Amino acid sequence: MRKVFKIEVDCAVCAQKCEDAIKKVNGVLECQINFITQKMTIDIDGDLDKVMKEVEKVAKRIEPDFEIER
Repeated sequence: MRKVFKIEVDCAVCAQKCEDAIKKVNGVLECQINFITQKMTIDIDGDLDKVMKEVEKVAKRIEPDFEIER
């Protein structure tokens, strides 16, 4: 399932680091973060809520101010 989320991330480098880490989360097939538009497109295989909780946890380890609007 493909979803688009509005996000908040402070810099382009952090956005890239978060994207790379999110791609490694179990259940994530693909992730793209656009720093300019502050949007994340993610392909998920599995329980959306469970995977998104892990995605947010991983991203916050890299960028504590990272937020996903659901």
